Amino acid sequence: LSLLAAASAAAQACSWLWLRSDPPALRPAVPTALLAALHLLQLGFFFRCIHALKVGWKVCWAKAEEEDEQRHMAFLSHDISMLRLFETFLENTPQLTLLLYIILRTNKAELSQGLGIGTAFLCVSWSLLDYHQSLRSFLQDKYELSWGSSIIYFLWNLFLICPRILVVALFALFWPYGVALHFLLVWLAMFLWVSLQGTDFMESSGPEQLYRAIVAVILYFSWFNVAQGRTLYRSIIYHGFILVDSTLLALTWLLGQAPSEQHSYLLLVLSAALPCYLLGLGLRLTYYKWLHPNMQVQQEGGYDEVDAREERDGLGFRSFLEPELVNRRMQWLAHTQFPLSQPARQHCLNGAAAV
Repeated sequence: LSLLAAASAAAQACSWLWLRSDPPALRPAVPTALLAALHLLQLGFFFRCIHALKVGWKVCWAKAEEEDEQRHMAFLSHDISMLRLFETFLENTPQLTLLLYIILRTNKAELSQGLGIGTAFLCVSWSLLDYHQSLRSFLQDKYELSWGSSIIYFLWNLFLICPRILVVALFALFWPYGVALHFLLVWLAMFLWVSLQGTDFMESSGPEQLYRAIVAVILYFSWFNVAQGRTLYRSIIYHGFILVDSTLLALTWLLGQAPSEQHSYLLLVLSAALPCYLLGLGLRLTYYKWLHPNMQVQQEGGYDEVDAREERDGLGFRSFLEPELVNRRMQWLAHTQFPLSQPARQHCLNGAAAV
């Protein structure tokens, strides 16, 4: 319960900090004191969803300034998608690991529990796909994820996350309290790695440390790019580290606690974990080699221009018409996620006029 409370508080803190950094024209027409109270009551995310529904309804019926409202909707929907991603890895994924551990410990599972675990795995992978699609909605280029690309993106995340959660649950069978120590050590390594990459997501250094701490939790379970430039070598280092770490966890359980007859099926499940992880890596390589929308940009040799500007810098970003505003958070994330973006941009406050 304390972990759930801490995770919820971290997500609400991010939501509050983002609202405070947004330009006044894009903030909800609600008193600041009421917004603060909602976030203290852990209702900030719920309020964001209600506000997005309200703006979305206006988009459906808008006659004038429809394009500006659509950009506003992209602004709101991405924040919601990212908060959902934080919630998935801060709250849902640890709970999924705990539930899997309890079932393995008791060797009892109801049909509803099995369905719940399967659905939870799908939801974790879906949150990553939703985040990626939401981030692409901020771009002005026409090369969006196709159905085929979306399916492959979903599957490679699923095949990489499932073995990771399984081996953590198996290690908990051998040493329940050791999972906390293992998580702390890996989290510290990931936090240091993220810090060394020099993230620039939040508006000040204090909140930036919170963002890095949350990303380190995500990296404990799944890949999450936080730096600009090509990701090939960083990805190789990360997946190599996770593969070695997961193998050591599995071997610790296998050698330290010989599977009993009632757990004999776990040997078959564990033997399928490595091929599953390698299949996920293969699907990821396939996606970035042939199915990524940016590959179509490179093949056709064309880039979209930034709105209301003559310069080209790889990918066009959605900005508001009056005034010319840009969501700096989304712009920075798009630069880190899409390799055609150029890193050379001046730092500006979130919502400030693009420079």
